[in-house]
Amino acid sequence: MGGVKVTMEVGSDGVAVITIFNPPVNALAIPIIAGLKEKWTEATMRNDVKAIVLTGNGGRFSGGFDINVFQKVHGTGDISQMPDVSVDLVVNIMEDGKKPAVAAIEGLALGGGLELALGCHARIAAPRAQLGLPELSLGVMPGFGGTQRLPRLIGLSKAVEMMMTSKPIMSEEGKKLGLIDAIAPSSELLKVSRQWALDIAERRKPWMRSLHKTDKIGSLSEAREALKVARQQVKQTVKNMPQHLACIDVVEDGIIHGGYHGVLKEAKVFKDLVLSDTSKGLVHVFFAQRATSKVPTVTDIGLKPRTVKKVAVIGGGLMGSGIATALALSNTFVVLKEINSEYLQKGMKAIEENVRGLVARKKLPQGKADKALSMVKGALGYSDFKDVDVVIEAVIENIPLKQKIFSEIEKVCPPHCILASNTSTIDLNVIGENTRSKDRIIGAHFFSPAHIMPLLEIVRTEKTSVQAILDLMAVGKAIKKVPVVVGNCTGFAVNRTFFPYAQGAHILANLGVDVYRIDAQITNFGLPMGPFQLQDLTGYGVAVAVGKEFGSAFSDRTFKSPLIDLLIKSGRNGKNNGKGYYIYEKGRKPRPDFTVLPIIEESRRLTNIMPGGKPISVTDQEIVEMILFPVVNEACRVLDEGIVVRASDLDVASVLGMSFPSYRGGIVFWADTVGAGHIYRSLKKWSELYGNFFKPSRFLEERATKGIPLSAPASTSSASRSRI
Repeated sequence: MGGVKVTMEVGSDGVAVITIFNPPVNALAIPIIAGLKEKWTEATMRNDVKAIVLTGNGGRFSGGFDINVFQKVHGTGDISQMPDVSVDLVVNIMEDGKKPAVAAIEGLALGGGLELALGCHARIAAPRAQLGLPELSLGVMPGFGGTQRLPRLIGLSKAVEMMMTSKPIMSEEGKKLGLIDAIAPSSELLKVSRQWALDIAERRKPWMRSLHKTDKIGSLSEAREALKVARQQVKQTVKNMPQHLACIDVVEDGIIHGGYHGVLKEAKVFKDLVLSDTSKGLVHVFFAQRATSKVPTVTDIGLKPRTVKKVAVIGGGLMGSGIATALALSNTFVVLKEINSEYLQKGMKAIEENVRGLVARKKLPQGKADKALSMVKGALGYSDFKDVDVVIEAVIENIPLKQKIFSEIEKVCPPHCILASNTSTIDLNVIGENTRSKDRIIGAHFFSPAHIMPLLEIVRTEKTSVQAILDLMAVGKAIKKVPVVVGNCTGFAVNRTFFPYAQGAHILANLGVDVYRIDAQITNFGLPMGPFQLQDLTGYGVAVAVGKEFGSAFSDRTFKSPLIDLLIKSGRNGKNNGKGYYIYEKGRKPRPDFTVLPIIEESRRLTNIMPGGKPISVTDQEIVEMILFPVVNEACRVLDEGIVVRASDLDVASVLGMSFPSYRGGIVFWADTVGAGHIYRSLKKWSELYGNFFKPSRFLEERATKGIPLSAPASTSSASRSRI
């Protein structure tokens, strides 16, 4: 903790400059908060101090409260570990203190960092400093007075928008809104701030306590109307999370009863939210995502990744063009290879459409778009492969074709080049069977659309070199993906864990449960769409191909549903041709296609699994559990076989790759909140009623019986079988 400190220097001008030191972002750790109280109290009492300037070391004001404290509270359930900052420090010592204070903001002032600045009597910022209150993204809300001061400085609607979206603004916009009093270049920031503080002390500038401002709030009826609109928006866009409405309630409390009353209410509700399941889930995912970059015997042995300047992508279809887009956007030279000029043209056009789409959605400036497109070159042969650092094969899931490509690229690429496949299910040892360079073969499994979805599964075989893994991890980070290193098996970590998801839904449908009810319950749980709409979206061809792979790999626990084949026979192909379980028309939301019901009835007749020929009766909760508990069961096998480094890697992968709701903490974390015992007993009961698909795994049975969390590290016996 040597570098974690708060210093105070009093200049000859009578200004005390209090500086936060806690690299890299000057997080407000417990010792920092204690140091601020101590230095501020000292400055207030010293006769040679006329005014105070608060700043952060290293070009950053503060990135906010130290999230490690949340983790400690979640681990112990002891909320008393949360320090009292809002009243003790921000109100009593800073805002109501006897000496005026100015915040000198550079780089960023986020969360608790911005809230400290709001407690000062003026704010001076360097150009392009980020200002925001992103606490809702961690399941809590501003807890150091931000819900009360921000609306009083910039107006209610904008303040609520900033809090609800967790999106920061730049200091230039902050100046227009009234959050920032002046902008000064970094080199002049302290000088301007010191002078401003003295001007307040000598009454040349207003001594403004933002908690007491009312002019930006408007009348009570206007405020209530604005908050009503905000509540309606939240109810439409945010499911199953308490912090958004709680935050609006606290803002309203302060408007009705006064700022100080609002601060007290905020402190109480903040502590309640810290202990909520939502906060526990979101904070877990935050730390789990950071942990993915630590891979034992890979990232901790002193080896450095090599520079990757040029990447070849083979196959310009949906995945290949998406991967090429992601690489080009990160300034990497890309060669896109196709088998004929027609396919190549389509692939190049798809990349252009991807990039133009980002420009249209204001996600990318035109200049960067032009630069990205200039980084891509099309090819029909291998002549441009002689100096590539990585090749990513992204052709259809056809084993002989992939084997042929790998034999060819081994001959034409330089000896250091990484040979990667974007296969989603096929065992890499099979793909690289006919090559000699097995240490360079690795899986680079992107999720569709590849230029948008954030997960990159890096699949290692027993022979993949550490250097190849490190290099691909670095490529993943460069293209703004979250790389998760996993072991090699059919489906790898994510697709294997989730293969029972669609099958569980099909079992329910064949047991007589309405498919639209199933989809509705899964979306109510928090996934973006249900399993049947997802099959419509990905196309039935994918479902058939993937079903075959898993059917042969895990025949002991696969449910073969005739429904997809019946749909294809009836001329349906989901969104691809506008007809599936839903009807798809341009410009309209998908709507149920009830003409599909006789086809589902035919499937039920063929499978003949309804007890006594009658539909089963299930609750909404049982629907969710019958679909997701088999997923947890397969996750247990993935953990037991050592396919992932740690359980939290599977949590991150489920959130980023399968859109499992982040506020539930990921698939394993959620399973632990439900309890292994309940999951085991439910699966055992269903396996006796409906067959082996539901049969609990040995790992789940063991954990449930012994009362050990599913996320606890595996015992040495299973670690010895690890594929990592």
